[in-house]
Amino acid sequence: MNDFGVLTNRKRAVIALIHSIVFLGIAFHGFVSPKAGVLHRSGTTGDFILIAIYLVVASILVWSVSISRGLVERAYFALCAVSASSGLLRTIFGDHALPPAQYLRILMLSAAVGLGILIVRSHSRPANVPVALPSEVSPE
Repeated sequence: MNDFGVLTNRKRAVIALIHSIVFLGIAFHGFVSPKAGVLHRSGTTGDFILIAIYLVVASILVWSVSISRGLVERAYFALCAVSASSGLLRTIFGDHALPPAQYLRILMLSAAVGLGILIVRSHSRPANVPVALPSEVSPE
């Protein structure tokens, strides 16, 4: 599995996939409840905590993109980073200023879940299983 720098084993890949599925559910929930944005109203403490969380998560995901090895892993983390960044922008500016942000977030996380499934499946396949050729089998 030299194609992976972060998701190096099946357990890490499954944990990442579960996170993507949970955040896709959260994104669907946010899709039905519009955001006003902290710039368009006073902003509650919860909004500022959410902004801090999005900043941390987006930063970690961008860093994960930079240390990823393979194209599939890099694309997975890039999709998640774009989703977190659009959630951040949506929280700051609101849905009226950035209408595509909620659609982008759902689209990116859906694609990330699809890639996550492929990554988990790639870890589930046995690698380099020796197969005996008929000429190598001793007659008994």
